[in-house]
Amino acid sequence: NSDSTRMTAANHSFYLRNCYLENNLSRGKMALGGAPVHLEDITVPVYNLATREDHIAPAKSVFHGCRFFGGDVQFVMAGSGHIAGVVNPPNKVKYQFWTGGKPEGDFEDWVASATETPGSWWPHWHAWIESMETGERVKARKVGGRKLKPICNAPGEYVLARV
Repeated sequence: NSDSTRMTAANHSFYLRNCYLENNLSRGKMALGGAPVHLEDITVPVYNLATREDHIAPAKSVFHGCRFFGGDVQFVMAGSGHIAGVVNPPNKVKYQFWTGGKPEGDFEDWVASATETPGSWWPHWHAWIESMETGERVKARKVGGRKLKPICNAPGEYVLARV
């Protein structure tokens, strides 16, 4: 369905080989810059979003993947697929999302007991990230700066580019 990656061929090949074909990431056998990557070493809280109709990263697989992290995981499943389910702004009450308990046990049991909420998952994520705040917020840097001048206003021109 014309989902272009905009990745270099070498990066795309590495990604597919290590994260899908050989499943090295979840087995702790993937290395970046010569250093092994172990998901259990990730102990910061994780907001793990899946989408119900995603054919690339099926929700059941994302749910199962939550078990590899070393810290708390908030699993959320959005309606639709990997594009519309993620890019679902709050002002468009088009889809829904599900939240539930810890991502443990069978995926089907989690879904059966999850709470369905109409609308975008974005406000849920916002509340979750706000709950993580432990200190003073860092102010956003000024756009541009020193020798760099702003190119254009957000979100940028690249989002309009057709490949």
